[in-house]
Amino acid sequence: MQINGEAQDKPGTALLLAAAPVGKGKLTDAGSVIPVLAAVPPAALAGTAAATLIELTDPVDPQAVLTRIRGAAATEGPLTVVFVGQLQLDRRQQAVHLALARTTSSTLRYTALPWAWLVSELQQRRPDTTTLYVDLVADAEVWQLLDEEPLELPNGARTYGVIAPPPGRRRTTHPAYTHALAQILRTGQRSTPDQLHHEALRRAATVEDALILGPESPPAAVSTQLPSARPTPPAQAPYMPPQAPAAQTPAPPIGAAPVQLPPPPQRAQRTVSPVYVPSAAAVPVEDDPHEQIAALSQAGHHREAVALALAAEQRVVQTFGADTFAAVHWVEVRAHLASVAHDPDQSCALWLHAAQIRLDTLQQAPDAHDVETAVDRAHHQWDRIRDAAHARRLAPQLVGQRRRVPGRQRAALDAIQKKLERLNSLPPR
Repeated sequence: MQINGEAQDKPGTALLLAAAPVGKGKLTDAGSVIPVLAAVPPAALAGTAAATLIELTDPVDPQAVLTRIRGAAATEGPLTVVFVGQLQLDRRQQAVHLALARTTSSTLRYTALPWAWLVSELQQRRPDTTTLYVDLVADAEVWQLLDEEPLELPNGARTYGVIAPPPGRRRTTHPAYTHALAQILRTGQRSTPDQLHHEALRRAATVEDALILGPESPPAAVSTQLPSARPTPPAQAPYMPPQAPAAQTPAPPIGAAPVQLPPPPQRAQRTVSPVYVPSAAAVPVEDDPHEQIAALSQAGHHREAVALALAAEQRVVQTFGADTFAAVHWVEVRAHLASVAHDPDQSCALWLHAAQIRLDTLQQAPDAHDVETAVDRAHHQWDRIRDAAHARRLAPQLVGQRRRVPGRQRAALDAIQKKLERLNSLPPR
C-alpha cells in the first residue's frame, strides 16, 4: 500500500481491533483473524518502510479501547486501522455501537464502544493519512437502520470493507474479507488500498447482500513484487504476538465456498517469515504452518494443532536458535492453543515462559507491548484455573513477573495476592 503526502516518509502505525461478545450474543468469530493479521509485517499493513503494530483482541473496557485508538490517531505518520466485529444498536439513543467481549443487549451502553467515538477520533487526522478496513456484522436493528441511512464514516479517511447482515439464530460468520487481506499482504504484494480491497473481495466468499464499502469495480492490475528477504529490525517494526482468548484463523464453515489462497511463490523465490527473525535468514512461504494449525484448532483437533506447532518450534530452534523472536513466537502460539483447548494451567505456564524469555533472554523492556501482553495473558489464564493446587503452584512465578511488569491494569498484583490468600485458606483436597 502507498500513502501520498509528507506523512509517507514517517513511520506508520497499524491498529488491529477484533472484538465480539462471548456467548449467545456473538455474531462473528472476530478474534480468529488476529493470528493471521499478526503474521503480516506491520510495515506491510501500514504501507511504510517501518511501522508499529497495536493489537486489541476481545477488549472489555470501552474507555481503554478509546485511549488506544486516540493514541494511534495522534501519530503523525500513515495510520491503517482494521476493525473486525459486530455492530449493535442502543435502542434508547438509536446509536450504533461496536460490541466488545462483555457486551450484552442490556449492558450495551456501558460495555460497547460507540461508533461515533471511533469516527470522531479518526476524522481529526490530516486527510489521506488514514486507511480504514472494516469487516463487520450488523445485528438486526442496525441492519434495518442501514437500510435508511449509511453508516457514518470518518471524513478524510479511505474506508474499505464489508458489513454483513445478521447470520441468523445461533449462527456466527467468519471474517473472510479480513482473512483475505492478510493472505494477500503475507505474499509480499505491494498494491494500493483500492487494489488490495478489490483483490480481497475477489478472494473472500462475502455474505450475500453484504454492504460493500469502497469501490467494487476492479482497479489496475495488482503488483506481485516480493519484498526484500531481510526482515525489518525490531526497533522499526516490532512483532506483536497472537492474543488469547481469540481463536486461531478459522477453517471455512462446512458448505461454504472455500477462500481462495494466493498462488505459492516459485521454489526459487524466498520471502520473509511471518514472524520476526533477527537475522538475514528467510523461511519459504510454503513451509508456513499457521493456517493448518489454525484450521485444526478451529475444528477441535487440539493435539494435532499442538504437534504441528511443536514441530515448527523445533525447526525454528534448529535453524535460528532458542534465543530468538521466532522461537518465542511458537511458545506463544502453543500458549494460545492451550487456551482455545480450555487448558488454562498449561496456557498460563507457557505465557509465563514466553514472558521470561522476552525479559531475560531477549532483553525486552518490561513496558514493551509484547512483554505486557505475555504477562497479561498469563494472569488472565491463571484467573481461569479451577484447581487450587495448580493455581498455587504457578502463583510465585506470576507474582514475580507482575512485580517486574505491572502492566496497564491498576492493582493487578493486589488482585493476585487477594486470590492467593483465598486459595491458601481453602483446605487441601
